[in-house]
Amino acid sequence: MKRRLNILMAAAVPATALLVPAAASAITRDSAPAAAKPAAICRTVPVSAPSGTRIVSINAVARAAGDYTFPQTPGLPPVPPITAVPAWCDINVVVTHPGAADTVNIKISLPQDRKNWNGRFQATGGSAYSAGDVSELSVPLIAAVKGGFVGGATDAGVGAKGATDASWGLKPDGTINKGLLTNFASRSVHDLAVIGKSVTAGFYKRAASYSYFTGCSTGGRQGYAEAQNHPTDFDGILANAPAIEWNRFEIATLWSQAVYNEEKVAPSQCELAAFNTAAVAACDTIDGVKDGVIDNPQACKWDARKLVGEKVVCEGKELTISKQLATAVNKIWAGPVTTSGKRLWYGQNKGSSFAFIANPGQPFAVPDQWAKYFVTRNPSFDATKLTYSSFAKLFHSATRQFDGIIGDRDPNLSKFAKAGGKLLTWHGQSDQLIPTQGTVDYRKRVNATLGGSKRVDNFYRVFLLPGVDHCGTALFSTGGLVQPGADLNALINWVEKGEAPAYLPTTDGNVHHS
Repeated sequence: MKRRLNILMAAAVPATALLVPAAASAITRDSAPAAAKPAAICRTVPVSAPSGTRIVSINAVARAAGDYTFPQTPGLPPVPPITAVPAWCDINVVVTHPGAADTVNIKISLPQDRKNWNGRFQATGGSAYSAGDVSELSVPLIAAVKGGFVGGATDAGVGAKGATDASWGLKPDGTINKGLLTNFASRSVHDLAVIGKSVTAGFYKRAASYSYFTGCSTGGRQGYAEAQNHPTDFDGILANAPAIEWNRFEIATLWSQAVYNEEKVAPSQCELAAFNTAAVAACDTIDGVKDGVIDNPQACKWDARKLVGEKVVCEGKELTISKQLATAVNKIWAGPVTTSGKRLWYGQNKGSSFAFIANPGQPFAVPDQWAKYFVTRNPSFDATKLTYSSFAKLFHSATRQFDGIIGDRDPNLSKFAKAGGKLLTWHGQSDQLIPTQGTVDYRKRVNATLGGSKRVDNFYRVFLLPGVDHCGTALFSTGGLVQPGADLNALINWVEKGEAPAYLPTTDGNVHHS
């Protein structure tokens, strides 16, 4: 990968703090300073809400200055401590939407001393089926306060069931809870934007100078939904690895189960890793640099069948790669198709790990829950029984039912552009959970709708990071991660100074926008 050495200044809020799943943000009383005694400066304020949203209650809780550490959750990246956090005020707003029978929790965290506020409001997004972290002491909101922002988050009314639990999607009578799905899809972040800016203005007696949204995965999808549906809510949106076209791509990531069934193979992760190792070896130097990373996976034409007959040692046993397994791997890389061969969605890129998304008989929880509680409305649905034919039917069913609710695929961002909004996205080329080409396809459709790449570059830029896994997960990333805070810093400079980012600095050099 050809790189330049210029490095941007780090932003105020660490990127890692923004990307931690909500489930990892709970902390113990012993790990944080005790709540401060209620102070005159920490108080409730009058709050405005969007039409159709009714405020149920408002309360304020003073939080003490200090250092905050967090328990580690097995299987998730470690949550770094956040030190020297100034005292802040949590204003908790509960809202409902008449007819939806919902209870939505919104938390706004504001530095108590105005001198610790940078004049900006920052809404934060969620992860998987969590719309955001509104826990008692929320990692992304504490990080926002540390960085000088007013931070905001919403739970969309789906509560704290967990990022991989979508059981809230079904009512007791077996019908879809459209009220909560509408919240999760887009309504909740619009509420957060309006209420968050209202609370900020009431607390400091002046409006925020700029408003931002930051998120990855579900958070990235929320950002795109805002740009499409509520184009004046935010001045800048940082939406990484966006889970756009949710109804399509979630089903697409169950494709491996159908492939394994039809090709009659059940490979171990060790066997699958052999294919990625061979693909990287074959395509590493396409960009002229040998660095153990496929710079442009779309240019890698290596065929998995070249490994047929090769020996691999897994758990002390020597195995021979079969033609059937090679065929299966090629099909997973190519992505789902109909029984007649028509593309339905994109596959994962060569070089990306199979660890979560392609385990025989173990479908990844997020798409599995989507199929159970939404598409089929059958909690007993078994994705491990999928065939090519039943997969195509499931995909088309998801498209028909949910395009209008959580499709997030409208390429006409003209209102967002006219409002002066800026949309910045990076997506890892080795993202195993959300196929990178879905983001690329969306950007191409925006180009076609709004007059070409040069015009779109004025307000929307995408950076593809070679070798980087989902939301920069270090465990499976082999390429350079975005320098902490550099993406948000770049967005702020773009919004406030008109300095459009030509590149993002990573731990392995600079990556230029696509």
